[in-house]
Amino acid sequence: MIEVFKTNVQKAAQSRLMIKMLKVHFPASHINFDLEDCDKVLRIESKEICAQRIIQLLNLNGHYCAILD
Repeated sequence: MIEVFKTNVQKAAQSRLMIKMLKVHFPASHINFDLEDCDKVLRIESKEICAQRIIQLLNLNGHYCAILD
């Protein structure tokens, strides 16, 4: 399963911190950001994805996050 999110993460350092934090909660996932995309895309691939938890975790760390349609 793959889920794609729109974020406001701007810098590579921020994306690395968010990936590290998300890996704690979703250790078996493949996670990356595409900061070149206008939507600053967060892409997560995993057997099970809880989109609301991912959004909540980014929000708690001061970032906007929403499922990209």
